[in-house]
Amino acid sequence: MHESRIILDEVDSRLLAALQRDAHLTSQELGEALNLSPSQAGRRRQRLEAEGLIQGYAARLDPLKVGLSVQAFVQVQMVRHGAETTAAFSRLVATQPEITSAWTLTGEADYLLRVYCEDLASLNRLIHQVLLAHPVVARVQSQIVMDQFKPDAPLPT
Repeated sequence: MHESRIILDEVDSRLLAALQRDAHLTSQELGEALNLSPSQAGRRRQRLEAEGLIQGYAARLDPLKVGLSVQAFVQVQMVRHGAETTAAFSRLVATQPEITSAWTLTGEADYLLRVYCEDLASLNRLIHQVLLAHPVVARVQSQIVMDQFKPDAPLPT
């Protein structure tokens, strides 16, 4: 999980920032933005991909337009801790498409889940019939997002 940091020069940082704003940029467009030739910009992008700084490219969808009107953060506390419990919970999370992100935490909760559901009834089913029904889950606490006033932002480079 913790790999050594890759040192970036100023051009690499600008290239990564540009791609986070628009992953569709061609080598020609990147070159123009970075004052490089298209081949130099393309080689830099390929190197950053090969080194794992760029993990992939994806489309960001509008949750409301695809029918997901409820976003929530769900804290999960486990019955007990151990490799088997962690593996069982990880398998459960992997099978639920509503769970879009999951983190291990310090503090009272063991996990934090970001979920998107069609409606409150769907969130209720996920919590009661999936999460709380699982034998390794002791307690669940959810916070429903009222408004996301800052959208998910690019990473600082």
